[in-house]
Amino acid sequence: MRLHQFWAAAAVAVATLTGAAFADVTVDRPDRTKNPGFAHSLEYLQSLPAPTGDAEWQCLTKALYFEARGESLMGQFAVAEVILNRVDSPKYPNTVCGVVEQGGKGACQFSYTCDGARDTMAEKGAADLAGRIARVMLDGAPRNLTYGAMHFHTRSVKPSWTRRFERTASIGAHLFYRP
Repeated sequence: MRLHQFWAAAAVAVATLTGAAFADVTVDRPDRTKNPGFAHSLEYLQSLPAPTGDAEWQCLTKALYFEARGESLMGQFAVAEVILNRVDSPKYPNTVCGVVEQGGKGACQFSYTCDGARDTMAEKGAADLAGRIARVMLDGAPRNLTYGAMHFHTRSVKPSWTRRFERTASIGAHLFYRP
């Protein structure tokens, strides 16, 4: 039995180190490797001053609110990572608003921008949380939950593009991918 456990642990280690595995994030945990004091926790976010910002902050806040407010805290951080990873990529617009509002091939990149509904953030607590996450992410919080993902979808759909990309993480109701 011990030999079986050894080989199983070795296989997991190799898969993780080679990037063959994808993350299944289920708990909030601090990451102090890049930003001492930063934590993916509600307590940390609530300890910060009320968030404010420019148009980029407002666009990221709205995107998190409409795309991920029903997600766990980690899921909301993960969606923010995808948006900011796209901003950093030469394949996408170089602003948060540009990424969020981008259309293409007859569809919107983020469904809430073209669903015809009013984009009013009616749930004040969820809007505040989205704003806090947007603020810390724009201020340089670590992006290490999705392993460079630039695409995501909910588990309830299976877009055809998923065959072309590597799945990097499974967080809450979303699956994350990178080219």
